[in-house]
Amino acid sequence: MKKNLMKKFVATGLVLTMVAGGGTAAFANGSKNDDHGNKGNNNNYTQKYDNKSNNSNSSKGNTNITININFNDMKNAQWAMRYIASLASKRVFEGYEDGSFKPEKTVTRIEAITAAVRLMGLREQAESDAEKSTKLNFKDADKVPAWAVGYVAVALENDLFTESDDSVRPNEEANRLWATTLLVKALKLEAEAKANMTSQLTFKDAKQIPAGSVGYVKVAVDKGLVDGFEDNTFRPNQNVTRAQLAALLDRTNEQLPGEDQNTKTGTVNAAVYNNVLSLTKNGTTTTYTLHPDAFVLRNGVKVPATQIAVGDTVKVRTFNNTVVFVEVTGNAPVNATFDVLGTLTSTTINAQGKIATITITQNINGVDQSTTYTVASTFALTGNLANFSAGHLIQLKGQNQSVTTIDVK
Repeated sequence: MKKNLMKKFVATGLVLTMVAGGGTAAFANGSKNDDHGNKGNNNNYTQKYDNKSNNSNSSKGNTNITININFNDMKNAQWAMRYIASLASKRVFEGYEDGSFKPEKTVTRIEAITAAVRLMGLREQAESDAEKSTKLNFKDADKVPAWAVGYVAVALENDLFTESDDSVRPNEEANRLWATTLLVKALKLEAEAKANMTSQLTFKDAKQIPAGSVGYVKVAVDKGLVDGFEDNTFRPNQNVTRAQLAALLDRTNEQLPGEDQNTKTGTVNAAVYNNVLSLTKNGTTTTYTLHPDAFVLRNGVKVPATQIAVGDTVKVRTFNNTVVFVEVTGNAPVNATFDVLGTLTSTTINAQGKIATITITQNINGVDQSTTYTVASTFALTGNLANFSAGHLIQLKGQNQSVTTIDVK
């Protein structure tokens, strides 16, 4: 990938447990299988789910879902953390039970097909008894693992295979050209790809791309799903790594047709307090419960929720109506206002006898955190003034971290 996509990301951890009642479903826990259920080495695991839908806020049945993003091997692939965290919040692409993600490990075709089907919001259908019992007509149907039969069936029903495909080749490594074609099909852009078959690609190795695939590459490049390398090559036959596929999948996710009910956008209108995130969009304000361990990404780095600023534009992803992933897509303007609630800790007085600074304490993710604000030379003190003392609840409003109103509760 080009260097502009190789941005540095801080490798961080996230563990979310979404409780909805009795049973359990391990997101990164189980036996020696990989994250699609294939038998592998001791670093792999099996996933078990009661709630199989990744495109609905409601759970089917009692479920206790644990989402783990706690990868210990991201040193050379920190650029991919954004994509990996985003996909994990949709339960599309996961890590291994030993805490690794194996970003440089190549991906098989069946793994890529599985991820694409999940990305399309069809996981529940693919894991249904009806789809799992499908009799596949491919020559190598006997080589498709039992757990993946439903995924292949759903992929077939959604035109992810061509009419001439007579084999799945599940264990064959997926190369860049094949993966690119798969995701263009997932976007339902096959007609557009066919209309671009006579396009002229500018990659130095464009002659290595079959004529029947040129349109798919053209559409993928135009849509920003994939680009070339620094030497202006596409390398169609190079195998795709897990980190690269994560990037492809997440970019595809942004362009999938239909509304993702679990993804919301808006502008932050109040500081995060008691794990409540308040967003405004088109004049309507909505409050969300923020999971204590939510993955918050700001300027390409994982940060605590306290760094979500009033005025930020954000994209949030929910699971069971709780926010598990937040990406700041636009930083608050310099003149952004703020509105915070906390208990009064202390104040300092300047030479004129006025309040110069005020410190409040908020409980963030179970930990008391204190923040000190500068108080404007002219400010309003309102509310129950008799309670203006340490330990009492106060609300601070202001601009650019300068308090203009202190409201005593």
